Amino acid sequence: MKLENFKYETNDNNLINYYEIDNDNPILLIIHAQSTNSSSYSDVVKDLSKRFHLILVDCYGHGKSSHNRDKYNIVSQGDDLIDFIKSKTDEKISVLGHSSGGLIACYISSRSDLCDNLILEDPPLFSSSGEKRFDYYNYHDLSTVCHNFINQDEEKDFVYYYFMNQYMWNFFPESSREKIRNKSGASALKYREKHPDKPLKVRFWPKNVLEAFNGMEEYDPYFGENFYNDSFNCDIDYAELLSNIKCKTLFLKANTKIGEDGIIQGALTDDDLNQVMNLIENIEVEYFDCGHGIHNEKKKEFVKAVIGTTKIFTI
Repeated sequence: MKLENFKYETNDNNLINYYEIDNDNPILLIIHAQSTNSSSYSDVVKDLSKRFHLILVDCYGHGKSSHNRDKYNIVSQGDDLIDFIKSKTDEKISVLGHSSGGLIACYISSRSDLCDNLILEDPPLFSSSGEKRFDYYNYHDLSTVCHNFINQDEEKDFVYYYFMNQYMWNFFPESSREKIRNKSGASALKYREKHPDKPLKVRFWPKNVLEAFNGMEEYDPYFGENFYNDSFNCDIDYAELLSNIKCKTLFLKANTKIGEDGIIQGALTDDDLNQVMNLIENIEVEYFDCGHGIHNEKKKEFVKAVIGTTKIFTI
């Protein structure tokens, strides 16, 4: 079976673009991370479809879903996905969310009774809101680049602008940083001019590093601006939100480290995770020795962990 493309129209005429593999297995709704889209999971779709009826959505401001800035927050996206789920089935489903998609998945499982199996792939709980967000990599990288892009007029291509201004350049040796940046930037610009509708490729850059650009060509930087100014979270009380989650929950935790500059490189610290574990009643944690995109870096282990959450269906 292959993924089929559909669109769901909300009551206020917005569109949620989604891809589906329809079979007799239980439904797994997948919500991707910020700046990418549902294609982020393309390498694990085949294996997951052996155990799940897959539905992969594009969040607002991403992919082919509506780019309506009024919708770039956890409440609007979460409420519309709750209505979307109700339109698809009367049964409880599994929900998987990665990074910002994990925040939305928490909202869905907390604010409705639609989820009986929640899978959180390294979401930035307690770390992406309030003053605490200033301590984390995402604020200094994607959020700040989005903010700066919006407030300049020289460069129109966000993908190229992000490539040239990403925080990652700080990890290169200072003596050769600008030379590498200019040479790689020339390669990125050439590719963008020739392939403006495709994910970025840059000479000599490894595929796993460029995964962050998968889908960025269809990303609205105003979504990132809402993480910069903290309006995405709508003043949600995450402690209250998590305490209302009653379904079985698996937390997939990637590596976190603190850089020499003091910035926390990761979605959340162990202290943040301990707070999550104290609030969600029925939760298990599985640790992965990799970066933020577990489903890209540890494909086999990721699939095994996700399928393992529904053993009742895999007999």
